[in-house]
Amino acid sequence: MSTTIDPRAAVEEGAQIGAGCIIGPFAVIGADVVLGPGCEVGAHAVVQGPCQMGEANRIFPFASLGTAPQDLGYRGESTELRIGSHNTFREFVTINRGTAKGGGVTRIGDHNLFMAYCHVAHDCQIGSRVVMANAATLAGHVAVEDDAILGGLSAVHQFARVGTHAILGGGTMAPLDVPPYMMAAGNHANLHGINVRGLARRGFSRDTITQIKRTYRLLFRSGLRLEEAMEEVARRGWNTPEVERLLSFIRASRRGITRP
Repeated sequence: MSTTIDPRAAVEEGAQIGAGCIIGPFAVIGADVVLGPGCEVGAHAVVQGPCQMGEANRIFPFASLGTAPQDLGYRGESTELRIGSHNTFREFVTINRGTAKGGGVTRIGDHNLFMAYCHVAHDCQIGSRVVMANAATLAGHVAVEDDAILGGLSAVHQFARVGTHAILGGGTMAPLDVPPYMMAAGNHANLHGINVRGLARRGFSRDTITQIKRTYRLLFRSGLRLEEAMEEVARRGWNTPEVERLLSFIRASRRGITRP
């Protein structure tokens, strides 16, 4: 695999470019950047460091990855952006490094799609197979679990979480945690039931989806306090891995849970 670097690109000394990478015209690669094999950096894109990424990532023109965090408390500390493999960053995507007070690392998993104009702020932790549609925005310290989908122009408040297989509708403003498997929409966000179609598409069995539906109704539609409802779920023996994950997510919440 041969590496191709356009002569008009600016690759600083110290950057490590993997085999088979393609660096387009006027791209800028910083000294503390490590690109894995087969990565593609489009024209005018910027990758600053410290930034380390795996293989076969595609960075489209004018994207900006690994720049300093937009945090008034940042004082130039050495922080990082770590990216897995097979991610796509479309035009004008911006992703910042971490901050010292937030753990120092912004982290992105594998096989994610960031459509044009998305923003991922400092110290965010993003899993794998996440889709952020055009102009979706994450404030600092946000966690997005595997297989979540964020609709266009949606935004997630700092320190909030989006659970696995959750979906946020376009334009959603999410100040609180959005539980796994749920659909949320609105400003401010409300839950609108289970992401049934998405779960079925991803191979969840009918029995599993039914169990999640029953749990949702008990948690959010029964009139019980949330703590009482979770105890009732346990008493009824609804203990599939998916239900357990949902309950664990709720118990771990610090910002509070989005509700119907």
